[in-house]
Amino acid sequence: MSSFPEILLRPATSSDAAAIATMMRASLNAFDWMPVLHTPDEDLFFIRDILLPSQQVTVAEAGERIVGFIAVNGDWVEQLYLDPAWTGQGIGSRLLVQATGGLSSVKLHCFQANSGARRFYERHGFRAEAFGDGSTNEEGLPDILYVLRR
Repeated sequence: MSSFPEILLRPATSSDAAAIATMMRASLNAFDWMPVLHTPDEDLFFIRDILLPSQQVTVAEAGERIVGFIAVNGDWVEQLYLDPAWTGQGIGSRLLVQATGGLSSVKLHCFQANSGARRFYERHGFRAEAFGDGSTNEEGLPDILYVLRR
């Protein structure tokens, strides 16, 4: 019997906004190549006022704690973040499969520097279809368009 709490996936609610924003920032801060462009208040505004009302957001909960989330808009995965302490346990895979299971194609952008995410998406059948120079994203970082076709 594992001592880890069970991971529950559920739709996000507006009351999750602060926990999601805090967890997203912890995840971003784990990347030394990621510029910090937003304050915690801006992170919260983005999650509460933009992401939650307009996209399908699913959270992964361990006990009472949100340890990951995915946001899907149409056939695009717009966000997929895990608490750095909870990576490598299959949570990202569960979020991805549950949130995109009904879609015949799924698209997302991933930063070229994010080698762990690139391996993750490629293991899940995503193929790199275009490489960007960073001119189309806020961070100014080279990215990759990944597409999964079922």
